[in-house]
Amino acid sequence: MTLSANPAAQAQSRVAGTTAADQTILEMNQAFKKGNSKRLSELLPQMRDHTLEPWAAYWELRARLDTASPAEIQYFLNRFAGTYQEDRLRNDWLLLLGQRQEWGTFMAEYPNFRMNDDRSVQCYALLTDFKSSERDVVQQVEDLWLAQRDADDGCAAAADQQLKARKLQPQTVWLRARQGFENDNLRIATQAVGLLNAEWANTVSAIYTRPEHYLEGKLLALRLRTKELVTLAMIRLAVKDPAAAAVEIDKLRWKTQLSQEERSWVWGVIGKRAAMRLSDDALAYFMKGQDKFMQADQLAWKVRAALRAGNWAQVVAATSAMSESQRQDAAWVYWRARALLKLAKTQADHVEPQRLLQSIAGVRGFYEQLALEELGQRVTVPAAPAALTAEEKDAARLDPGLGRSLYAIQIGLRSEGVREWNYSVNMHQRGGMNDRELLAAADLACQHEVWDRCINTSERTKSVIDFAQRFPMPHKDAVLQRSSEIGLDAAYVYGLIRQESRFIVDARSGVGAAGLMQVMPATARWTAKKIGLVNFKPQQLSERDTNIAIGTGYLKLVLDNFDGSMPMAAAAYNAGPGRPRSWRGQAGAPTLEAAIWAENVPFTETRDYVKKVLSNTTSYAALISGQPQSLKSRLGLIGPRGAGAAPVDSDLP
Repeated sequence: MTLSANPAAQAQSRVAGTTAADQTILEMNQAFKKGNSKRLSELLPQMRDHTLEPWAAYWELRARLDTASPAEIQYFLNRFAGTYQEDRLRNDWLLLLGQRQEWGTFMAEYPNFRMNDDRSVQCYALLTDFKSSERDVVQQVEDLWLAQRDADDGCAAAADQQLKARKLQPQTVWLRARQGFENDNLRIATQAVGLLNAEWANTVSAIYTRPEHYLEGKLLALRLRTKELVTLAMIRLAVKDPAAAAVEIDKLRWKTQLSQEERSWVWGVIGKRAAMRLSDDALAYFMKGQDKFMQADQLAWKVRAALRAGNWAQVVAATSAMSESQRQDAAWVYWRARALLKLAKTQADHVEPQRLLQSIAGVRGFYEQLALEELGQRVTVPAAPAALTAEEKDAARLDPGLGRSLYAIQIGLRSEGVREWNYSVNMHQRGGMNDRELLAAADLACQHEVWDRCINTSERTKSVIDFAQRFPMPHKDAVLQRSSEIGLDAAYVYGLIRQESRFIVDARSGVGAAGLMQVMPATARWTAKKIGLVNFKPQQLSERDTNIAIGTGYLKLVLDNFDGSMPMAAAAYNAGPGRPRSWRGQAGAPTLEAAIWAENVPFTETRDYVKKVLSNTTSYAALISGQPQSLKSRLGLIGPRGAGAAPVDSDLP
C-alpha cells in the first residue's frame, strides 16, 4: 500500500528520525516561508506518494496562487479532496476571487468551503448573495464587520455595498471607528470612516495623533459627523490619559452637546483604561455613564473595578447590562452569584445565586472550581469514562488527517501538524467528533506523547471527563524528585508546566523561552548561579533535567519572594516579578481575595495564565493525592507587602 493511500498507517509505523524524503519536505517548508516558488516547483516531484505530499503540493501552489490557472487549482482540489490542505487552499482562493471580484467563480466554489470560518470570505459571500438576489443580509454583514479584529477587504466591501444601498446606517460605521480608536487600531477607524467620505479619513488620522488639539477647536457639536469626530477624539484621549479625558468630558459644553449614548461610551473607555491601570477612580468613572450604552469589554472591566472596590451592587448592575451570551461566561456567572449572595437579605434571595453557581459548578476550570467550593464541595477526580474499545482506537489510528498530523509533528512541522489535527477533530464527518471519538483521538496523541494534542482534544469532551488525559504527568519521576528536593508542591509544578509548554520538551516561544518550563536564557543564567549549577550554557535548556532544575529553581525563588503566594508567583513567572509587585498595591491598598486580584490583572495573557495555573494545580493535587482539594486555599489573600515579610530579591529577573 502506498503512503498516500494510507498515511495514517504509515505515520504509526515511523521510527524516530527523518528520511531523505522528510528532509526534502522540511526544505520545502523553508522555501515556502521564504516565498521561493521556483525551489518549491523543483522539489515537488520528489514528494509523490509521501505521507505529507498534500502539504508539499499546497505550499507549491499557494506560493504562486496569483498566477495559477483555474485548471491547476481544480486539479489540486480534486486530487486532495477531503484533506485540510484542500480546504485551506480553497480558503486562500476564495479570498483572492473576492479581491478580484470574480463573483461567478466565487459562488460556484463557496458552497464547497467546509471550514467556513473566515469572516472575510463570509462577507464576500453575503456581498455576492445581495448582488444577485437583494436578500436582506445587512444584519449579518454588520455582525461580521463589527466582530473583525482588524481591517479587512471582504467585510469592508460588504459594508460599503450595504451602505450605498441604504441598508447599513452611518451610525454603524461610526461604531466601527470607535472600536478602532478604543483598541488602538487606527486602520480600522480610517477604513470605516473612509466609506462615508474618503477625505474624512485624514481628519480621523489627525485626531488619532493629537486628540487634544482637535477638541480645543470645537465649540459646537451639532452635526452627526462633528459629534462623532468629537467622540473619537474623546476616546483617543481616554486611551492615552484617562484622567485628562475625564476632565474634558465633564465640561458643560460636552454635557449639553453630546448624547447620553456618546458620553456613556466615552466614560466606558475612561473607566476601562483607568481600571487597567488599577486606579481607585475607575469605578466612579464608569458610574458617570449608563451601563446600557457600554460595550462588552467595558462592562467586563466595570465588574473588575467594582470587585476591587467591594461594590457588589455595581457588580450586579454591570452583569445585568451584559448581553445574554456574555452573561453566560463562567466568570460573570460566578461573580454575579457572589454579588447576589452578598446583597441577599432573606433566604429567598439565595435561590437565584445558588442556581447560578450550580449551573457552572464542576472541575473543568477556575470559576467552575470556585463555584463548586461556594456550594460546599471540593475538587475531586471525576469517575473515568468507560475504557475505549479496540474499534474506537482503530478508528482514530487509521484517520488520515490525524496520521498526517502526527507525522508532521514528529519531523518538526509542529505548526502544520497542529492545524491539521484541529481540522480533523473539528470537521470529522462534517459534524465534529463526538465525545468517544475525541477520547480516542486524545488517546492516540497521548500514546505518541504529543501531549498538547492529547490535552486539548480531551478538553473538548462535553458529557465525560478523562482526568488522566487532561492532566497527564510525563517525566513523573524527574518532576516529583526535583520538587521534593527543593520543597515545591509537585502539583504546582505540573500545573505550571501544563500551561507553559503542554509538556513539549523542545518548545520554544517567539521571544526565546525554551523547554518544558519555558525559561528565558537570561533568567536561566541568573538562576543557574543562584542554585549552584556550574558551567551552565543556555543551549542546555533543551535538556529535560536541566530545564526542570532551572525552571523549578526559579519558581521556588519567586514563590519565596512573594511570601508563598501561588497566584503572585505564577504572575511573576509569566510577566516578570516587577509587575505583580506593583499590582499588589502600595501601603494602604486593600487586601483582596486572590480571585479578585487575579481577575484584575491588567494583562489578558497573564490574567488567563494565573487562573489556569492555579486551576491546573488543584486538579493535579487531586490526582496525586487522591484526596479532595481546595482551590480557594491555594489562592488566599493578596494585599500590600507586610512589614514583617521576607526581603525582596531586587535582582530577581
